[in-house]
Amino acid sequence: MRSNFSFNLKKNPKMYIKFASKNNMEFNNKTFKIILIFGLIALAAFSRLIPHPGNFTPLAAIALFGAAYFSNKKWAIIIPILAWWLSDLLLNATVFAQYETTLLASYQFWSFLSIALIAVAGYFMLRKISFKTIFGSAFVAAIIFFLISNFGVWLTGTMYPINIGGLISCYVAGIPFFHWSLLGNIFYLGLMVGVYEWASARYLKLA
Repeated sequence: MRSNFSFNLKKNPKMYIKFASKNNMEFNNKTFKIILIFGLIALAAFSRLIPHPGNFTPLAAIALFGAAYFSNKKWAIIIPILAWWLSDLLLNATVFAQYETTLLASYQFWSFLSIALIAVAGYFMLRKISFKTIFGSAFVAAIIFFLISNFGVWLTGTMYPINIGGLISCYVAGIPFFHWSLLGNIFYLGLMVGVYEWASARYLKLA
């Protein structure tokens, strides 16, 4: 049965053109946003190939950025983990080509776990974008990564004894890298959010 709405559109060409134009504009806006989000994530992930201080990486920022802008929040976890894994493969094939590597190492579980938790934190902290939420979420992400990654090193590695003293020693050894994690989070998240908001304001059409 044909709806009255569809019938009226065909009887009124001007109304039909306006309706089609609005839907096309909405489609173009949605496509632009998707391309922009994935493009920024890809560029950030590939930036790991650039020489950088230890832990000054875009990975936590990608998770936070995804949590802020993916409408389907499951992608805020899946895409950052995938970006981390693929960029690891690229690093292993180039920078660390002289070392023996695998497609999936056991230590990566802790990295992926930290990314998932960071994305969840970002979902709650970045519902509104501001300097305060960017800095706050970047700090929380650095803490999550510090706690999870060092716990993984202690539990699965051979450098520290499996006791409280060994765990404390592992965390103490990780302290000099914490500020680099925090600075990396602030830099990459601020840059990605800034570019996204600027591009959206400049190029998105109003439906």
